[in-house]
Amino acid sequence: MRFALPALLRGDVAVLEGWLLERSTPRLIGCLLAILLGAGLYGASIGYWRSPMQGAYTAAKLPLILLLTTLGNALLNGLLAPLLGLNLTLRQTSLAILLSFTILALILAAFSPLVFFAVWNLPPMASGTARGTAYALIQASQVGVIAFAGLTANVRLLQLLRQLSGSRAVAFRVLCAWLAGNLLLGTQLTWILRPFFGAPSLAVEFLRQDALRGNFFEALAYSLRVLFTD
Repeated sequence: MRFALPALLRGDVAVLEGWLLERSTPRLIGCLLAILLGAGLYGASIGYWRSPMQGAYTAAKLPLILLLTTLGNALLNGLLAPLLGLNLTLRQTSLAILLSFTILALILAAFSPLVFFAVWNLPPMASGTARGTAYALIQASQVGVIAFAGLTANVRLLQLLRQLSGSRAVAFRVLCAWLAGNLLLGTQLTWILRPFFGAPSLAVEFLRQDALRGNFFEALAYSLRVLFTD
């Protein structure tokens, strides 16, 4: 079976189950290209607010985060899935998780024009006039968009998990394991690979020198505090 985006986005159980059972290099390449292009386009849209160079950096980093999270979560869930009642090989588990991130990347690509329109109409970040509420709003809203895309992508494959396991309860447990792995690993990788927007007071760079200082949840809490207390 060829790589077909409509079947993937519909979560077509019959088609996707066949994909897991077959070995197909073109399909694997199709997933990787969709992640690179979809997440890259979204990254370029949000990074452009700081500068075109930051947009290029972010376009490279978002697909990297998705692929690293796929790899880490595949290894984890390859061990957990049999314990949770889903008998898949490591290759099949890895491919199922890759399919979920492919859907995520395509959803992000669909949001890219809206994000670019939003940042285009904001004051230039380099001018220093976009500090405070505007910066916090964009940061928090992008976390929301990515969380929505990730949740939707994983839930889209719930029917596939149910078909493979033969049990609604097993499918739900596996889904929760996917979501927990994505949340913990994905957010930490996101923090380490910052910046994505950049900041007016800091130089444009690919990685922060203090990459391991602080954590994602502290930064998000600070942005929400700025939004709701100022």
